[in-house]
Amino acid sequence: MKHVIIGTAGHVDHGKTELVKALTGVDTDRLAEEKKRGITIDLGFARLDFPDGSCASIVDVPGHERFIKNMLAGAGGVDLAMLVVAADEGFMPQTVEHLDILQLLGVKDGLIVLTKTDLVDEDWLNMLEEDVKSRVKGTFLEDKPILRTSVRTGEGIEALREALHVLTLHAEGKSAHTPFRLPIDRVFSVDGFGTIVTGTLIDGHIAVGDEAQLMPLGNKCRVRNLQVHGRDVSAVYAGQRAAVNLAGVKKENIGRGDVLCRPDLMEPTLMLDVKLQNLPDSKRIIESGSRLHLYHGAAVRLAKAVLLDRDALRPGESCYAQLRLSEALAARQGDRFVVRFYSPLETVGGGMILDEHPYRHKRNDARVIASLAVRESGSDEAKLVQAVGERGADGMTLADLAACFDEPEEKLVEMLAVLCARGKLVEIAPSRYLTSSTLDRLWTDCETMLTKYHREHPLHAGMRLAEARQRLLRGKARENADAILACFAREGKLTLTAEHCALADFSVHLTKRQSAIREELLRTCRAAGILGKKQDALCALFDKKDRVECARVLESLLSTGELVLLALELCVEKSVLDAVDARVKAWFETHDTLTLGEFRDALGTSRDHALLVLEYYDRRGILRREGDVRRPGAQFGEIEK
Repeated sequence: MKHVIIGTAGHVDHGKTELVKALTGVDTDRLAEEKKRGITIDLGFARLDFPDGSCASIVDVPGHERFIKNMLAGAGGVDLAMLVVAADEGFMPQTVEHLDILQLLGVKDGLIVLTKTDLVDEDWLNMLEEDVKSRVKGTFLEDKPILRTSVRTGEGIEALREALHVLTLHAEGKSAHTPFRLPIDRVFSVDGFGTIVTGTLIDGHIAVGDEAQLMPLGNKCRVRNLQVHGRDVSAVYAGQRAAVNLAGVKKENIGRGDVLCRPDLMEPTLMLDVKLQNLPDSKRIIESGSRLHLYHGAAVRLAKAVLLDRDALRPGESCYAQLRLSEALAARQGDRFVVRFYSPLETVGGGMILDEHPYRHKRNDARVIASLAVRESGSDEAKLVQAVGERGADGMTLADLAACFDEPEEKLVEMLAVLCARGKLVEIAPSRYLTSSTLDRLWTDCETMLTKYHREHPLHAGMRLAEARQRLLRGKARENADAILACFAREGKLTLTAEHCALADFSVHLTKRQSAIREELLRTCRAAGILGKKQDALCALFDKKDRVECARVLESLLSTGELVLLALELCVEKSVLDAVDARVKAWFETHDTLTLGEFRDALGTSRDHALLVLEYYDRRGILRREGDVRRPGAQFGEIEK
């Protein structure tokens, strides 16, 4: 079911609140000061029912210029606008400012309501309609319905209700399949219930019992109860106004402008890359470095506007900019915002967030401008490839992409499959993606690294995997190392073993003398059995002139796994150890535990040496010590291969 928010807009005392009351029966002026002064100061909310059983939510915003901050807090979640113009006054300063704000926030549909029509004659109304049409030309309200109403006589109220119903049927609505996000516009507590926040759910859905997080501070909490228009519900969906009763957090730790969201969905930011517009009717020039008031959702921050491709933004112009904030903010790509001049305080522009976690840019960087152009107007596929590419070797998972893009997961899967087929992306592991260009760069680094290693260690089977991971990748990307190396192996570029990686065309080449030394070392270790031979004893088998070569060949045999270090410098031939593996496996087919004495007897060796072998198995995870006995360990399956 689609849920729609209708927002009022217009100058102070033009009859917005009375109009909402006539439509819904709800007086949205809830504060004592509002009753006393006869004007709306903060946001008011009401449910609008339609004859077919459907409904919409109305947000009634204040019209006075002193409370424009509150108007902005309510306008952020609006789907449809109801621009209210009093027939006896016409367009006024806040009418213009509210219309500008709705335009900046990306509202796409609505209508215009002329109120107090009983106070003027027909000729005046006709002239007013023409004036209103000229005023909204070039905005989203151009050619939209203009309805005449009078709360005192009841004229036009039912026609307005029907017109709003028609608009809601065609409204786009919000996405319920993305992770939930609710900008908070009110916080209070109720005895016996605790902390309650209210706001419009702009993404996803939230249910009683869900875990949640409050951003930008990051406090975790749980949803204890939910209400929509005073009625308890089990879940709330995008586009609905909600009161959320939270457990695990105090009212004092929440502020207006905070965001309630799915845990770990958002990270606070101090910088935003944006497309910034200076309003056509603005009286101000926004210079690079200007201080502005940023309004995002219900949050307000001071921001320094760094213009990325010019020195000044004149009325009617737009450009890419980086906003550097005074305090952390929780925002997402695609969010709309409004900016007001630092002093005097007046609305000058706004725009869209293109990147909520950018690097600090230098001005006039062509690459940055090109990247932001893709974020603003590139195809969905181009935006997806760019998002993955900007994560570098970290890549992105399907879950990461679902959190960033307002698309159903099924559509993302289809897009990813197409991009992989076109060679733009590579699925390095199930549902984890890198761009082809990133993978190409990593392969160049990997090839250079291994070529150098093979040149310096020609007798090694390859670089140890642990070293390759550490040298090839940094930070979080290291978690992807095995998947990336496996991808190179699938492409035939690498050979991988459990311990090493090497270039596919690499092989160990021994001289005739090295080959003879190799055979003697293997024969000697094989004859020593599980007792093994120490490295210095093996080198002592050869003349002094051959001992350097012996050390190199020993290193090669250890790297290929033909010899195994049982303990410090104690070498055992692999086939000998394979035979012990087989005994251990056979033992646990008929026993649950293995003692040191039982193992000593099975090997026919000393207690000390049997303990040495058991500790080797412990280190590998083949066995696990419990007191005086051993049981199969986490890696026991290795000896079955």
